[in-house]
Amino acid sequence: MSYIYEKNGAKIYRKSFSIIRKETDLSNFNKLEEKVVVRMVHASGMTSISSQIYFSPNMVSIARHAIENGANILCDTNMIKYGITISRMPAKNKIMCMIKDDQIIKISKEIKNTRTAAGVELWRPFLSGSIVAIGNAPTALFHLLEMLKEKDCPKPAAIIGFPVGFVGASESKDALFDFKNIPFCIIHGRLGGSAMTVAAINAIATEKE
Repeated sequence: MSYIYEKNGAKIYRKSFSIIRKETDLSNFNKLEEKVVVRMVHASGMTSISSQIYFSPNMVSIARHAIENGANILCDTNMIKYGITISRMPAKNKIMCMIKDDQIIKISKEIKNTRTAAGVELWRPFLSGSIVAIGNAPTALFHLLEMLKEKDCPKPAAIIGFPVGFVGASESKDALFDFKNIPFCIIHGRLGGSAMTVAAINAIATEKE
């Protein structure tokens, strides 16, 4: 017995995006933001998520300009690092995650925080003008914001703050929303994760859908 289903990859891709645009409320987004939201819906399978996505003014254009000029992409987990499509990066951008660094456990004990937060500490030399992509750990986003309140801490160009989960995820995104000093995108509430973070980075990096 054979099932009847679409087997052409290009057609599946085109039809998916057509369905998303028909079924998702994109009225609150400009053209640049809209492409990012469509990709996030594609990654999550949830058209309803559009009501929870928020971009600070000009975030997408600022982030794309930074990427076009070689900005580092700093990721809280390797799931994000390895999910980003290299061919979409316009300037051989370095995609970095510090979670496997030999210093992680030592730093984690010193700062009395998670290993993911310790990885954020190791971003300091690469943080200036970077794109931060946090899609898993609320502790990473909270610790980043704590660092950014320090007088001499370098500033990223933009932050994608999509930590996911039931402990601290919503609160960490609320903290980023209130911070407002750096362009950002968040998903209000508990939703987030690697897939949507990767989708946002890939969409921002190039105009190609």
